[in-house]
Amino acid sequence: MSSPTLRTRDVPPRAAFALEQAGVHPLLARLFAARGVRSADELDDGLARLLPPTALMGAMAAATLLADAIAARARICIVADYDCDGATACAVALRGLAMLGAAPATLGYVVPDRLIHGYGLTPAIVDLAIAQGSAQSPSAPPQLLVTVDNGIASSAGVAHARALGLQVLVTDHHLPALDPHGAVQLPDANVIVNPSQPGCAFESKALAGVGVMFYVLLALRAEQRARGLFDAASQPRLDALLDLVALGTVADVVRLDGNNRRLVAQGLRRIRMGRLQAGVAALFTVAGRLPARASAFDFGFALGPRINATGRLSDMTLGIECLTTDDPARAAELAQQLDAINRERREVEADMRLQAEVLLDALLAAQADSASTPPALVLFDPDFHEGVVGIVAGRLKDRLHRPTFVLARGQDGLLKGSGRSIAGFHLRDALDLVSKRHPGVLRKFGGHAMAAGCTLAEADWPTFAGALQQVATEWLQPETLNRCLATDGPLAGEYFNTTTVATLDAQVWGQGFEAPVFCDEVDVLQQRLVGEKHLKLRVRHAGQLRDAIWFGHAEPLPARVRLAYRLNLDEFQGQQRLQMVVEAALETLP
Repeated sequence: MSSPTLRTRDVPPRAAFALEQAGVHPLLARLFAARGVRSADELDDGLARLLPPTALMGAMAAATLLADAIAARARICIVADYDCDGATACAVALRGLAMLGAAPATLGYVVPDRLIHGYGLTPAIVDLAIAQGSAQSPSAPPQLLVTVDNGIASSAGVAHARALGLQVLVTDHHLPALDPHGAVQLPDANVIVNPSQPGCAFESKALAGVGVMFYVLLALRAEQRARGLFDAASQPRLDALLDLVALGTVADVVRLDGNNRRLVAQGLRRIRMGRLQAGVAALFTVAGRLPARASAFDFGFALGPRINATGRLSDMTLGIECLTTDDPARAAELAQQLDAINRERREVEADMRLQAEVLLDALLAAQADSASTPPALVLFDPDFHEGVVGIVAGRLKDRLHRPTFVLARGQDGLLKGSGRSIAGFHLRDALDLVSKRHPGVLRKFGGHAMAAGCTLAEADWPTFAGALQQVATEWLQPETLNRCLATDGPLAGEYFNTTTVATLDAQVWGQGFEAPVFCDEVDVLQQRLVGEKHLKLRVRHAGQLRDAIWFGHAEPLPARVRLAYRLNLDEFQGQQRLQMVVEAALETLP
């Protein structure tokens, strides 16, 4: 991996001063100001500061639809997705609807198998939902389908459900599909709730699928309150679901705008107080993490991957059951299964990543120099596993800082691709342009700016690769193709302590509100390899000796470097030591 350019974030002095004057810790005031926070009011994470559900287009109509269904004891089937966002959204829907009066016998769910059904509400999933509902209660197949984290591009599936007499409520956060002329194409659902749909003025376009479903429940509770089913004092406490909302939001790597940060902060606060679902508690246990010290990092790198793994290699029903059971023993059993599947996922990913890097090295060897590296990469091998193409695409994207697609052969013989992008290259829009220039090459596609998926025939993948590279050549400037790591500048010696780590860990960091990375010049006094691939360092920083580690980096460093690093605590055998976790290093002149 080439060394990135290090850029120090701008800190608006007036904003930093205003935050500090309002009582914000001086270091946090500087960090928050550099991330666009201008007043202490923006840091208020109270539930009262959440955007109201009335502002989310379709939420109140969805509330009426659900309230009527619950009153009529209609059978409701949640159509889930096979990632962590979809699983948590399904759990929030099932738990929340039960809290708001839906009888357990009227609630069910169905989740596609990634390898068999593909993504979203397809006609086959509609038929599966009907078959499952009829098997459970022959006299009452589902009457209302509620999609979570999917459905906005499922026109065929929605049409099939409506033709069979079912009502459909779509709750999603993905971008809508486009017709061949570039116009937005929405499914003919009874109601659509999606902040990304045309005409929705909701300020937080970054809501995850689980966040959208939580907002629908807030709207439903308000509708039932208006119908006199309860008042503000006796209404169900939906904040009990915020641990699930926080987990799904962080795991889906959506932008942590102010509204999402409030949702995550509230979820973390409840977890730290011991108010969490049995399944979430069990996942903390198998991950070796403590709920009392929960952080957004735990969601993104410990709990989320264990839920995602079951959707990649197995059946997401396991993940959803783990998040919906109230039996701690059953939750522990399911969490152990998810942990085992995640270990298998790591092995599959490691093998496939080696295969992909061999292909990548062969591709790069044909280039004259690094400047000739293709502006976008598309890799395919018959032995690739469909379940981990997205993870491998992300790893390769990080290595070369190029938009990357990895393709695998699906059970239907078509190639299923997952892509990851870099800043400045909207991946879903790029796929749309490819589809217009080469009609018929992409059978299906969808996603976001930074992550997207597609389906194509194996014979068409060279055409797709060339077309994507052409779009990247047109859209990406040379400076965009150079990795840039934003840092927060030097860390004063007075803040190099465990109190600072605790202060930083208590905040909500994530996509669009990145955790602090500091940057200082240091003298490298000692360096050695640990675990064969991690560089352990002893450095002199601000006149003091510090420990540092660079994970996944084996090449030795020069005697003096400019180090970009995160600050954390290394815990070993009950002892805590402060250390710098290196993100990048650049040689400096003596």
